[in-house]
Amino acid sequence: MTQQFKFIYEVLNRASSFLRDNGREEIAARLLLQHVLKKSYTDLLVSLQDEIAEADCQVFWKMVESHAKGMPIQYILGEEEFYGRTFRVDESVLIPRPETEELVLEATKRIKRIFGEQPVIQLADIGTGSGAIAITMKKEIPSLLVTATDISQNALKVAKKNAKLLNAEIHFEKGDLTAPIEQQKWQVILSNPPYIAYDEAKEMSEVVLDHEPHTALFADDEGLAFYKRLAKNLPNLMAKPSFIGVEIGYKQGPAVANLFKESFPQAKVDILQDINRKNRMIFCELGE
Repeated sequence: MTQQFKFIYEVLNRASSFLRDNGREEIAARLLLQHVLKKSYTDLLVSLQDEIAEADCQVFWKMVESHAKGMPIQYILGEEEFYGRTFRVDESVLIPRPETEELVLEATKRIKRIFGEQPVIQLADIGTGSGAIAITMKKEIPSLLVTATDISQNALKVAKKNAKLLNAEIHFEKGDLTAPIEQQKWQVILSNPPYIAYDEAKEMSEVVLDHEPHTALFADDEGLAFYKRLAKNLPNLMAKPSFIGVEIGYKQGPAVANLFKESFPQAKVDILQDINRKNRMIFCELGE
């Protein structure tokens, strides 16, 4: 198939049509071609009439065919943008999503409001995956002392690589949920835990189901299992003042809020919506 193409515009047009015919977004062809040719969007447009090297064409078509079969483009490229930075990803971690950027944005606002210029704030990111939350928090507020945990050794490898590439000083610990962080008190706890109920799998894209790690997607007890454990374990770990911020499924707001209200009767518990006006975050704020 690749030998019939001489010019960049030809291979791009054919790949776009091929992906469309396979139910994928045509724009993926352009993104993949930019990656292979190491060109910006503008550079690609300028070079559409240029000839394409056979080797580049072969690599590109392998990527296109992988995406047509369902492989997320982020895993093919090995990277995804989050909060204006490029994070490495593979199939051992979830692909960072825009909704989680909103969790980070809200957390940074609360840190500045609650703690002001206080220099030493201990923050833990539970279930860090690619490290997107932990690393972004450190980059946005460099004075934070950030610990990131995950039960997956492979996920921690990815997160450590991202921390090194982005020059972020993060302390990493392997372990289940709160187990690695029980030796001290924390001013900030953030988490994007698995929260999809197993019976929701039938509504999900096969691209996600076939490639993203199920241990980072699904939770028992109608998706609430990890929130129940967090609500149970965190009261003994929080300093005063402090806050907890978690991402949730859009149907889970009242249930998760009630869990934290029961565990922290004196706290202010907020359900916040994302840019699409869906319940997406719970913040539990503890006063002095």
